[in-house]
Amino acid sequence: MWLRRAVLAAALLMPAGLVRAELPATVKVGILNDMNGPFADQSGRGSVVAANMAAEEFAAAGGGFRVEILSADHQNKPDVGAQIVREWVDRDGVDAVADAVNSGVGLAVNTVMAEKHRTFIATNVGTSDLTGKFCQPTTVQWTMDTYALGTTMARAMVAQHADTWFYISFDYALGAALERDSSAVLTSLGGKVLGSVKHPLGTADFSSYLLQAQASGAKVIALADTGADLINAVKQASEFGATQKQILAGLFTQIVDVDSIGLKAAQGLTVTEAFYWDLNDSTRSFARRFAQRFGDRVPTANQAGVYSSVLAYLNAVKASGSIVGETVVAQMRSAPIQDSLFGTVTVRVDGRAVHDMYTFRVKTPAESKSRWDVYDVLARVPGNEAFRPLDQGGCKLATQ
Repeated sequence: MWLRRAVLAAALLMPAGLVRAELPATVKVGILNDMNGPFADQSGRGSVVAANMAAEEFAAAGGGFRVEILSADHQNKPDVGAQIVREWVDRDGVDAVADAVNSGVGLAVNTVMAEKHRTFIATNVGTSDLTGKFCQPTTVQWTMDTYALGTTMARAMVAQHADTWFYISFDYALGAALERDSSAVLTSLGGKVLGSVKHPLGTADFSSYLLQAQASGAKVIALADTGADLINAVKQASEFGATQKQILAGLFTQIVDVDSIGLKAAQGLTVTEAFYWDLNDSTRSFARRFAQRFGDRVPTANQAGVYSSVLAYLNAVKASGSIVGETVVAQMRSAPIQDSLFGTVTVRVDGRAVHDMYTFRVKTPAESKSRWDVYDVLARVPGNEAFRPLDQGGCKLATQ
C-alpha cells in the first residue's frame, strides 16, 4: 500500500507520457567516473568490470531484459559530466547512471537525471548534501557519504582520547563536506578543531600543509581528501615523521590507496570504509571473481558499491516494470535489500542507502600475509548510527 501511494505521488509530478514508460528490451546503465585521473584506481575501469558482473548475475538469476553497460570519463569536471549524461539519455537511451565518484560531478548529474526522470545511482558521490538540500526522488546514494565517514572516524578517535584535530582538506565540494560533517561530530563529542588548510585537486607537495599540522599540536591530522592527493599526503607525512607523534586519519581512504602508499609508510593509518574484501565468505568470494577479471586486484569499496547498487537497480526495474526514475527508486525503498557485500541495506526517502560502516587500522608489514591483507577491523558501526538521521539533512522529501 505504501509503495502504491509513493508511486502515485511521484506520478503526479511527472509528464503523463513518462508515467507509463514501457520497459525497453534493453536497459542501459552508464558508468560515469574518473578513468584516468586521481580517482581512477578507486573507481575507473574496475567499476565497469563490477557493473558487468552485476548485469551477468542479474541475467543468470532470470533477468527479463537485456542489460547494456556504457562508460565514460568525466575528467572530474561537472560540466563535462553533465553534458555526457544529457547525451547518454537523449541520444543513446541510457536509463540510469552509476558511480560518478566526484562530488561536484555528482551534484551536476543529480540535477540532470531528475530533469530526465531517470535513475541516478550515486554509488560513490561523497557529499552528504546529495541526500540533504539537493535530494531528488530519482537518486539513491549507495556506498558512503561524508557524514558516515566523518562520524565513524570521529567516534573512533575520541574513544582513543584523540580529541584535537587539524584538517588538510580538498579545496572543493568533497573536502568541504568531509571537514564540515566530521568536525560537527567531533565537537559534539567534546573534541576541538585546532586548524585547517585547503589544497587544490592534484597537489604534489604537501610539505607546507604538514608543517602547519605538526605545529598545531593536534593529536590527529585528518586528511579530508582522497585518491592521489591522499596518497601523496600520507607518504610525505611518514617522511616528515608526523606519524610518530600524531595519529594520521584518512577520512576517505580505500584499499588501493594503501597499496600505492605501501605498508611501511601507511602502517598505523586509521581509515573508514563501507567494504573490505576479507570481511566474510561472501566478500571473499566476490573478490576472487573480481580479481580474475581485473588483474588480480581486489575490489575497492567504490567498485563493490557499483556491483551491489547496479544489481539492486536492475532488480527494482524488473519488479516495478518501469525505467522512470521516481518509480524505480520508490521500488528500491519498498523493502530492505539483502545484499551479499553490504549486508542489509535500507533505502530511505531521502535516497540514502543505509548499511554498516567500519573503522580499520592499517597493518604493519610484519602483520600482513599478502599484498591485499592490509586492514585490522577496529569497529563496526551500525548503519543507523553511522549515517545522518533523516530529519537532520534538510531533504525536502523527508517532510512531504
